[in-house]
Amino acid sequence: MHILDKARRLESKLANTIDRAAQQWSKSGPRGPLEVLHGILEAVEARVEPAGRGTHVFPFNKITASVVADSRDARTRFSGVLDGSPTLHERISTRLRDAGCEPQSLQVRIIYVTQSESSWDTPEFHVDFDRGTIAEPPSPEPRPAHEIELTIASGSADRPAYTLTLDRINLGRCADVRDSRNRLIRTNDVVFTDGSGGVNDTVSRRHAHIDYDESTGDYRLFDDRSAHGTTIVRNGKTINVPAGSRGARLQSGDEVVLGEARLCVRIC
Repeated sequence: MHILDKARRLESKLANTIDRAAQQWSKSGPRGPLEVLHGILEAVEARVEPAGRGTHVFPFNKITASVVADSRDARTRFSGVLDGSPTLHERISTRLRDAGCEPQSLQVRIIYVTQSESSWDTPEFHVDFDRGTIAEPPSPEPRPAHEIELTIASGSADRPAYTLTLDRINLGRCADVRDSRNRLIRTNDVVFTDGSGGVNDTVSRRHAHIDYDESTGDYRLFDDRSAHGTTIVRNGKTINVPAGSRGARLQSGDEVVLGEARLCVRIC
């Protein structure tokens, strides 16, 4: 009986130990995004190899991190950490440098899966390492050329016409605009002559500007809080361009009116 009692007490003790471990696991639950992130970084650092004389190398250039995210909500939580800034690629590069390696042409991929595989060491993520040729990213396509021609119709400028490909074109009187302390605050691209009097006096030094919108291919005219206003004349109708607005889209054949000065617009 004495031996049987001992066996029962031992069995009860083992059961209590297992219960406590299960309770502890259930409280902690699966690893969260930050724990998975640190686990991936530790797995990468563990593959650093000594190369002699105090140096180290990382013998791989391809890293694929598979992460279990079995729902849209789970993927959103992991993506916020793993795909955010700094990126996983940047974090791994920093960790390798801290370990004495200089990563070269490193490719890092994140794959979200719905369940783990039996070969994984951890149920939440797995990291695969490989070495091979990494394709160079394609060169960005050249931006299509855009060009606008502005011809002086009323007023005097340093040129009779301007053909410009700038994304922003400043319109105003005199080339360089300076403040009371002679600091340069603006350079005009279409320059009406300063001190010539008449029509030119109605053009402010910082009168207006034209922006090119790459997404739409449009030119838009904006008033820069000029003293005498900015308008567009199109097919005999006047379009006011108030300061602080979204501006107005320009078309070929428009006349831009700055005070009393006028420019003819041709969009190429």
